[in-house]
Parts: sequence; structure tokens; C-alpha cells
Amino acid sequence: MALPHVRNLIDGSWHDGPRTGESYAPATGEVIGTFADADEGVARAAVAAARRAFEDQGTAWARDRALRSRALLELADRMEARRGELVALLSREQGKKRADAELELGDTIPKLRYNAALALTDTGRAGEMAPGSYSLTLHQPLGVAGVIVPWNAPVVLAVRSFAPALAAGCTVAMKMPAQTALTNALLYEIVADTASLPPGVLNAFTESGNEGAPLLVSDPGTDVVSYTGSTAVGRAIMAEAARRVKPCVLELGGKSPMLVFDDADLDAAVPVLTAAVTTFAGQFCMAGSRVLAQAGIADELRARLTAALEAVRPGPGDHPDTDMGPVVDRAQAERIDALVADAGAYGKILVRGGLLHAEGADALLRPSLVEVEDLAAPLVRHEVFGPVATFEVFGDEDDAVRRANATEYGLAASVWTRDVDRPLRVARRIDAGTVWTNTWAVIRDQMEEGGFKQSGVGRLNGPRALAEFQEIKHLVQHA
Repeated sequence: MALPHVRNLIDGSWHDGPRTGESYAPATGEVIGTFADADEGVARAAVAAARRAFEDQGTAWARDRALRSRALLELADRMEARRGELVALLSREQGKKRADAELELGDTIPKLRYNAALALTDTGRAGEMAPGSYSLTLHQPLGVAGVIVPWNAPVVLAVRSFAPALAAGCTVAMKMPAQTALTNALLYEIVADTASLPPGVLNAFTESGNEGAPLLVSDPGTDVVSYTGSTAVGRAIMAEAARRVKPCVLELGGKSPMLVFDDADLDAAVPVLTAAVTTFAGQFCMAGSRVLAQAGIADELRARLTAALEAVRPGPGDHPDTDMGPVVDRAQAERIDALVADAGAYGKILVRGGLLHAEGADALLRPSLVEVEDLAAPLVRHEVFGPVATFEVFGDEDDAVRRANATEYGLAASVWTRDVDRPLRVARRIDAGTVWTNTWAVIRDQMEEGGFKQSGVGRLNGPRALAEFQEIKHLVQHA
């Protein structure tokens, strides 16, 4: 049987690239399809199509909020109708277990509906500022949004950026990752089948190299950039965008501390801490990659978490007995395994984890836990992006906050305690964009999401997401 071949969506039509790439199943390393691999030329065509659609007065996309709301609602309906296909393909191609793929789609479709509602919301102001002199503000779209999507959760992270951009009245040129080429193409099909979405409003291409994505940042045809990914790349994007004073929305890396106090309910905490390390095989910017235990419960938590992680069963994402799917490819698995091996020089390896098969093409990896004391240790300072966590012991509340804030990241954190006053007291002192109490990874479409420090700039989700893709114009009228 011939393997599927997928293409890019530009101006409502299917386009090839200059090369053909292969998509792999990370659980086995087998080729499962091919894709039209884009380059700078394809990216330029995407930007040009988005620019034409934005400036086309025939569609009036930038000014017709009812059209934008209707298109996002239809897109949500069409995605719901093909949800099962997306889940199955995402699990096979990206590798995440089926429940994690269901979680991703479950988080995606409501975002489209929420942003459809935001498209109808007017937040302008008006008033008579002086006798006979009236002022009003208009929120208008910035123009063309360049969106760059990572491979760890491609469907939800694409929608998290492009849905508010479209709701705001922007058009979009979007780069998606080669690691999920077939999944991307199914998303493109859903977009192409959305009749109320005018051609050229949402253009998308898949790229294995690094030609098209930089053009979305540097090209004068884009007016705003939304990127989710590493801090190092985010810095480079911000520097390039500054050449044209182009606004950016960047959600970058994280080293989320999970603070477990002496009075915490460990029966509730341990399963969630285990999930925080293993969900999406740890390939999650909000992964609970640092477990901070207060001294009084450290021994018990260490033992229980060690046992829980040792019991995790890695396997293909679509197998029913899989607890954790593979990482995205063999190279990533080997990189992560080497980091854990190196950690023995400065920490105590509680759970070695490592490659499931020493020889092979698969990317199956067991989770790891390393106890460290030194806040300068590499596993504390640097994002691993895999199923690896540190175990750190703290004394009092001040020590917990000091350790939590010791990295350059500030995306998220979690506080575990039965004390009713401590969560707010501690959360106010932690430098993070999201702080959970007695839970983890709860994300609300209605509430803003983003990072402090080197974890990014701007916010997605919530009303603020719409504002990231808009300008405010002040109109003054004298009677």
C-alpha cells in the first residue's frame, strides 16, 4: 500500500515544496508517510496570500467580526467531526499515548469557540473629553500574523496562536513542524473545508529545515509574530523582530517547580507529580520537572515517587497498556539519556530510566528522577524536554521560594499544602505566570497564559490574547 503524501495549504490551494520529506512513527522508527517539505519560497507565498486576504475589501475579513466568529465556530465543528482521526494520527505520529492525544484535542476545540465569542466582543471606550470634543478608541487588527508552531502539541498550540489572531481580524501565515507532518495536513484539510473561512486567511506549511520560519519573522509582509518553543530561539526571534519594531508573542521554556510542603496530601500529590513528569513524555513546557520536597516529608515522598516512576510503562502511544509514549525521535531519546547519565557526577540518580532498547530506531524512554542539592546543577538550570525530574529538599517557606525562583525560567509552578493561607502567600512570591494549588496543568481558555523572566513575553488565552494581535487607535472628533 502506498504511503500517504501530504502538501501545504496556501491561498486555499494545495502546494508542493521543493523537497519531499518522510514522517516517522517514533515508537518504531518506521516511515508512515511523506510530505511536501517547504522552504523560503513557500513561506513567502504564504505571507503574500495572507497579505492579499487581509487587504481584500471583498471579504472584509479585518472589519467583519460576525464573519470571523462564524468561521471559527465552523472550524470548531469541523474539527469535532474529525476529532477521532486527529487523535489517532497524533498518537501514532507524535507518539503521545492516546489519552494524552485526547487531552490535546479536548483542549483545542473549546479554544476555537472561545475566540469566536471574543471576535464579537467590543472593548473600545468613548466619551466627551471636553465640551464638544469626543474621543473613542478602536481596536483594529495588526495585519498578517506569522505563527511558528512546535512539535510537542501541534494542534492545540497552533490553535492557541491562530485562533485569537483570526478573532482579532488578522490573517495568518503559519509554519508547522516536520515531526508531525501528517497531523498538520489533517488540520490543513479541516481548514480548507471550512467554507466560511475565505481563501488566504489561514495559510500553513510544513518545514523540516529553517528557511520558512525565519522569513515569517523578518519579512516586511508580517506585522506580528507568535512563537512557542525554546528560549534560545525566542531570543533570536525577538532580536530579528526588533529590526522592524515588530511585536512578538513568545511562550518559551520552563522548569516548573512543584513545591510539596510537610502538610501536603501525598496520596493526592504523588499521582499528579508522576503525571507532571510523564505527560507528553515530559515534552511539555509546563512539565513538573522539579520536585521540591519539604524536609519533614522528603523521605516518604522520595520513596513513593521513585516507586511510581519505576512502575511507568513506556510504549507505543496507541497501545492500551502504555503509560507513557515515546519522545519525538531517537536522537531526542539519546540526548535525554546522556543528560541523565552525566547527572551521576553531581547528583544521586534515584530512578535511572533511560532507553528502553539500547539498540534500535525507536524513541522509547523510561522516566528518570535525580536528587540534587546544587542550584547550579545542569538538570536544575536547563530545560530537558523529556521525562526527567529533579528531586530537591527545602527547609522552610523562604527556602522553598528561593529554590523555586533560582532558574531563569518563570512559566509555571505548583504548591501542595493543606494550609489555607500558604498557597496565596507563596504564589505571590513565585516568579511564574501560572501557579496551581494542589493540582497541575489546569489551563483555562478564559484566563491568560504566559511566562515571567526568560519564559516569554505576551499572553495567550483570555481577552489579552486578542489584544496581542491588535492596535488601538484613538479617534478625536470636534462637534
